Amino acid sequence: MRIRTTATLTAFLAAGLTPLTLPAAAASAAPAKHGDDFNGDGYRDYAYSSFSARGGGGVTVVFGTATGPGSTKQRITQASPGVPGADEADDMFGEVRAAADFDGDGYGDLAVAATGENGFQGAVTILWGSASGLSKGTTLPNKNPGANNYMGADLATGDFNGDGKQDLAVINESMTFVYRGPLKRSGTTGAVTKLDKTTSFYASALISGKVDGDKKTDLAIIGDVVGPEKIASDVWFVKGGASSLTPGKSLRLESESGNGGSSERGGDGVIADFDKDGYGDIAIGTSVHSKHKGRVSVWYGASGGPSRSSRLTQSTSGVAGSPENYDEFGSSVSAGDVNGDGYADLAVGVRDEEIDGKDHAGGVHVFKGRASGLSPTGSQWFARNTPGVPGPLTADDQFGGLVRLRDTNGDGKADLHVSAVDSLRLPGSTGGITTTGASAYDAAPVDSFLE
Repeated sequence: MRIRTTATLTAFLAAGLTPLTLPAAAASAAPAKHGDDFNGDGYRDYAYSSFSARGGGGVTVVFGTATGPGSTKQRITQASPGVPGADEADDMFGEVRAAADFDGDGYGDLAVAATGENGFQGAVTILWGSASGLSKGTTLPNKNPGANNYMGADLATGDFNGDGKQDLAVINESMTFVYRGPLKRSGTTGAVTKLDKTTSFYASALISGKVDGDKKTDLAIIGDVVGPEKIASDVWFVKGGASSLTPGKSLRLESESGNGGSSERGGDGVIADFDKDGYGDIAIGTSVHSKHKGRVSVWYGASGGPSRSSRLTQSTSGVAGSPENYDEFGSSVSAGDVNGDGYADLAVGVRDEEIDGKDHAGGVHVFKGRASGLSPTGSQWFARNTPGVPGPLTADDQFGGLVRLRDTNGDGKADLHVSAVDSLRLPGSTGGITTTGASAYDAAPVDSFLE
């Protein structure tokens, strides 16, 4: 899925331009346990987009340790040795990324898009993991070349045919191309499948995960639906399969009259098991809904694919606050088990919430999973004026512009990482997210925490 960056993270980007040499770590003959363990030491690493000398973009990696992000970094641009292309202005190299062990050598690799490459034709480069971190790169074959196609507008990984090898889904000219693994350093791949629903469905975002309970990864494609009298966004379920991907049903996320609305209406999404029934559920935030009040749609998984659905907004009973135009509820979503009860929970950013007269101050809701699914009952609300949250309440902070739930201290409970003018971590606990031990940090920006 797309990983967006924010201007508030620029303070983290002052690393050098050449990759660092790290201590060697032995690789396993088996595929990497974590797709973002780039140096094979058993700890997840943290990749985020950064700047380059000529404005073409880059990727910075913070290497993980037993206690979370470490102090060792690596910086890669298209000017780095062995990386295809050149560091050219507006290439946007690194703004969209997806991690997996694509060649099965025991090291995580990183797929990096450069949507501005070659007249916005776009390109995707695989940066290869090794004992010294990411090293060199291979350009993914472009199966749909053409100016303004923006290859790599979004990426998603998974084993879509269940053969034990990681595949890569790529948006290219509002269509989705699935490259079968293994992806090799020579540039060869397995078969490539094109998914193109209709002429009026324009893919903008990808989510991958296991929805129907089998061993194959499924794909949820978010796209704009444009008609003469309305513009809308849908999520389209595509079932993974041993021989082919099978297109399935769609769910309408939101719509409005007219056809002059904003593009890329469908937003952030994640697949997780919120009701602990063994099937992955699809949660998607559409912040443009109803004059940007925003809402989250949850499409629950079942053996036959997604079935029942529900919606969450700030007008749902039990949810803090009230829906107002341009709140942008659902601007970012993330899933994780914050209290260790085995149910996935959902964090929802409301980046432009006005609080105490401060425009665009922002906040975050946390909804708890349970047997009936996500519920507003017992949900939590966090903003700068929440006791224990570091930092002052200010206008234009956009607290919650990017949210991630991830267990970064190994206690079995996901912590809430929030972007604002700075980045913050609020720990998970048996009672849910807590402000006890909350801290602001500069070690690794929130967008590095890959879903």
